[in-house]
Amino acid sequence: QVQLVESGGGLVQAGGSLRLSCAASGSIASINAMGWYRQAPGKQRELVATITSRGSTNYADSVKGRFTISRDNAKNTVYLQMNSLKPEDTAVYYCNAALRSYIGVSLREGDYWGQGTQVTVSS
Repeated sequence: QVQLVESGGGLVQAGGSLRLSCAASGSIASINAMGWYRQAPGKQRELVATITSRGSTNYADSVKGRFTISRDNAKNTVYLQMNSLKPEDTAVYYCNAALRSYIGVSLREGDYWGQGTQVTVSS
């Protein structure tokens, strides 16, 4: 069974910084892309940033220049450094991983989500 566990959310003033972490655990064979998404109240979940196993990154226009995604492949962990936070960044942030896991002697490809962590930016 695969689990993604996020940490690092909280309350911060506008202009402040937070660092989110997400660790994947379980019978993991390999992880392809990992990423962060967010969902604000009354809005659809949206992409924040993604990173491939080789380190190629992609960002939403709204966070470019302020957020940085990185990963530690040895620890199966992805990070999101968020600087210059704005009230509009307030949302539940979800970690996502596209990975292969062992089911017995077979490999299964799947898309997994963390439970979410709340980020609140006050003005």
